[in-house]
Amino acid sequence: MRAFLSRLLILLFIIGLILAPAYFSALAEVQRAESDLAAGRALDAVAPLEHASLFLFWRADLPERAGRAAFASRDMPAATRILSQAKSLSADGWRDLGAAYYELGRYEDSAKSLQSGLEIYEDSAAIHRQLALAFNAQGEFESEMGALQKYLALEENEAAARHRLGLLLSIYKPDSAYDELNAATQLDAAYEPSMQTMISALNLGAIQPDESRRLVAIGRGLGLVSEWQLAGEAFQRASEADGENAQAWAWLGEARQHLGQDGGEELARAVRLDPFDASIRALYGLYWKRMDEPQKALAQFQWAAAIEQDNPAYQAALADAFTFAGDLPSALTAYLRAIEFAPNEVTYWRLLAVFSAQYSYRVTEFGIPAAQKALTFAPDKAASYDLLGWTYLAAELPVTAELNLRAALELDENYAPAHLHLGILYLETNEMEKARASLLRAQELDPNGAQGQAAAKLLELYFP
Repeated sequence: MRAFLSRLLILLFIIGLILAPAYFSALAEVQRAESDLAAGRALDAVAPLEHASLFLFWRADLPERAGRAAFASRDMPAATRILSQAKSLSADGWRDLGAAYYELGRYEDSAKSLQSGLEIYEDSAAIHRQLALAFNAQGEFESEMGALQKYLALEENEAAARHRLGLLLSIYKPDSAYDELNAATQLDAAYEPSMQTMISALNLGAIQPDESRRLVAIGRGLGLVSEWQLAGEAFQRASEADGENAQAWAWLGEARQHLGQDGGEELARAVRLDPFDASIRALYGLYWKRMDEPQKALAQFQWAAAIEQDNPAYQAALADAFTFAGDLPSALTAYLRAIEFAPNEVTYWRLLAVFSAQYSYRVTEFGIPAAQKALTFAPDKAASYDLLGWTYLAAELPVTAELNLRAALELDENYAPAHLHLGILYLETNEMEKARASLLRAQELDPNGAQGQAAAKLLELYFP
């Protein structure tokens, strides 16, 4: 026995001598990784930590640290590979694993991993929050609502989460939506406009005679706050609640277009169900306009205007359809009819002035007077003077145009349309330095908008 123990000790000593360099090398790799992490070089720490974990196998923290370093350095494939193979993870580790899958577009794997994490860390607010995102990405809105409710039970002061929960509750539990929407606004006043829109939609929905029509009212409110994914869910549920509700099918078609889908089948069905609903005809007209089918669009807007002959909004929409079809005289007639039905609504005077200026069509006769009328409604707005200046520019009256455009900038020096129109004016009067300065300013003020893009094109054309 003594001989056996002696040989065993010698063997262990020899094995220790063999493994010692690897052991100390692994320790050195951990120290180097810790230095990299402290210096903000997360990517450099991944390989050393992962390699060290193979030798220091009793260090259960090392695989997680390697995976989280990969996540921090935005190497999501490495993060999911390492973290999913770790024997144990902290709550933050599970959160990062779910987030990494989410970043890779693997939403189902994200939800599954996060749910596994919650079996251990059921009180982790971070995991519940990430799970809500995973459910959202899959269109599982009721599950998203549940995850947000659990998250907010732990972290009640996040305005964005409360607002999102309020929107979800508007569909599934409308009586509970008011409190969440109000709470979000109390935490962040930026949600006030959205809250007001949704409360109006909720109030309108509450007086509807059935569930389908209630959901249409809610969906329209969601569309107004640009939540088209949720709006589509509301309209889908409305069409399921009552398959004969033409409004539900029409708005479902509209929502699907906003989500990058076609929507034409739903709109055609809506027209078949109720061919004499002006709003459905208008939505179908918008569909054909987006499909670049001017004559089909025009036919639908003609229907809408015929059904509600004294509605100025449909006359204006018809005018736009005539313009799209290239029939400017008919467009002018429709704009004039809209004004006839609503002479005290500045919107229609502005639309006529914009139409006339944009197409240089009968500007002196109709465009300038319309802009002057619009100015009387809003004499302290830069937009009013800009519009008047634009019509004078279209009428080839540069001196008067410049006076009004400069008046617009005196009211608001950062009003991008006025800078754009001044740039165009100076191009036409061959004042190139002034033109360049005005166009650059318009581009600077509205880099991603219509004014900035128009200025960018002119700068590229005239100042390559």
